[in-house]
Amino acid sequence: MREQIPNIITVIRILSIAPICWLLWQEAYEWALTLLVLAGLSDALDGFLARRYGWLTRLGAMLDPVADKLFVVAVFIVFGLKGDLPWWLIALVMGRDVVIVLGAIAYRLFTGRLDMRPLIISKVNTGLQIFLLATTLLHVALYPLPPWFNLGLQWSVAVTTVLSGAAYIWLWGRYAWRKGET
Repeated sequence: MREQIPNIITVIRILSIAPICWLLWQEAYEWALTLLVLAGLSDALDGFLARRYGWLTRLGAMLDPVADKLFVVAVFIVFGLKGDLPWWLIALVMGRDVVIVLGAIAYRLFTGRLDMRPLIISKVNTGLQIFLLATTLLHVALYPLPPWFNLGLQWSVAVTTVLSGAAYIWLWGRYAWRKGET
């Protein structure tokens, strides 16, 4: 049962997405920020517990990245609906995730197995996405940032999103091609 503790923490993080989005929508930024920080800490805690005590589960390996993606996409959508982030960027971020999920499903069907390991460019992209969301919250809630900063960060996210998506397509395509030759 103890090995499920990280999974329980991850599920709680998933359940926190709706209240955080609602708080952002209502412009209750202090509360939203508080819950965002707690969600970030819970992400670190579940990972620490899983690694430290060997409480690694197949469910946890799937739930944690799903929680992260749901979180990022949901907050992107809220900021898009409020006009704080451009829709072209939100579509790009969501499109990349759809391509990755569909590619993973196709790869699994074709090869019979799927071993998900994030690429370095994907980790950079996720970090930039989270940083963009944090600075967007800072911008709308506390301190307006210069337009050049916001635009530069948005384009950084766009470039790494395209590179990350292309890297997965190329890598999985190469693996599938090799698998098909054997």
